[in-house]
Amino acid sequence: MNSDNTKSVSFRKIFVVAGLSWVFDAMDVGIISFIAAALIGEWNLTPQEAGWIGSVNAIGMLIGAIVAGSLADRIGRNKVLMYTVLLFSVMSGLAALSTTLAVFLVFRFFIGLGLGGELPVASTLVSEHVPAHKRGRMVVLLESFWAVGWILSAVIAYFIMPIWGWRSTLIIGALPAILAIYMRWGLPDSPAFHKRDKQKTSVWKNMKSLWAPKYARSTAMLWILWLFVMFSYHGMFLWLPSMMVMKGFTLIKSFGYVLLMTLTQLPGFFSAAWLVEKVGRKFVLITYLIFAAVSAFFFGTADSLSVLIASGMALSFFYLGVTGTTYAYTTDHYESDIRATGAGMANAAGRVGAIAGPLVVGYMIAANVSFTAIFGMFFAACMLAALNVLILGKETRVPAPVLETPETEEEGNQEKENVPVNNFM
Repeated sequence: MNSDNTKSVSFRKIFVVAGLSWVFDAMDVGIISFIAAALIGEWNLTPQEAGWIGSVNAIGMLIGAIVAGSLADRIGRNKVLMYTVLLFSVMSGLAALSTTLAVFLVFRFFIGLGLGGELPVASTLVSEHVPAHKRGRMVVLLESFWAVGWILSAVIAYFIMPIWGWRSTLIIGALPAILAIYMRWGLPDSPAFHKRDKQKTSVWKNMKSLWAPKYARSTAMLWILWLFVMFSYHGMFLWLPSMMVMKGFTLIKSFGYVLLMTLTQLPGFFSAAWLVEKVGRKFVLITYLIFAAVSAFFFGTADSLSVLIASGMALSFFYLGVTGTTYAYTTDHYESDIRATGAGMANAAGRVGAIAGPLVVGYMIAANVSFTAIFGMFFAACMLAALNVLILGKETRVPAPVLETPETEEEGNQEKENVPVNNFM
């Protein structure tokens, strides 16, 4: 009984720490969208230059996801999580000292290294501390911390940035360094990692395993999914405050409207977390992607403020449900020995889309392409992502056992940890 209580407390600690790292991660990514809108005016940036702010960050995230995911399968999830949180925290604080775009972009690259490494490792760490039949819900709930971070970024932009300036928001972004210090003491690694601690394989062998016959179809599907999801997410949401300004709203009003749209992200996550264990990951992904596509279409064609805000709120609701489910769906497809590598490489594929998204939008705006056409592109990207999951994807939900006790739950967790993916139906 005492052992079960200890494990329960340990998991809660891990979940909260991982969740807080996602809060600060999302807060940093979110605040950049508001800072970009401010820097366009302060530093007289062109749309193409502003697009590089998000894209350079994504380049760092791509490299960080590959390196951290691979290292986590070698030296442990908790160590890598701690290092990545510390990296993006320190670099965020230093970025506040930037006086030119070039210097700012250098710091954004290193911030991206930490951010990109933290996300797949945190989701892997949490997923390996729960039974397989609860894994999807817990990973999506972990993703809900992302919405909290985005909401905080909008609150900071609306209430603090107008008074203290954009540099103050980056100083706030340095706070996770305290979390990294806390993580250094007593946060346990996953049992799945310790179980095979003496049977580690090389990083290169783990990467090659992703394309073995057992995983090849899943890997291809996940990389395509991540590519489209991150292309649309970063293309739409990092430009959202700037687009509102371009539509004729003042900077403060734009931040307020984006804050209103952002509030629907949390219920989007919670609804997806409930549904993934009820109807399955594949169904939720396809359904939410289709509704996100429709929301993007209406946002791009909106001719009134009410339609603009309503479609923006719907877009936030469904798209953040998509991102949460995508993380859960990804960790389901790989066994523990290559899970962090698989999640990291899929995340890296998504960062290619995250690099392209802000840049493409920046160049389209500079070429005077209409907002209708821009969001028509995102409509198509969401629909293609849904079609990819429909054709290549498979359901990975594990039904809950009929009878569950603390002892069998722990045993079930260990047994299901190494169930071949091909057995998931």
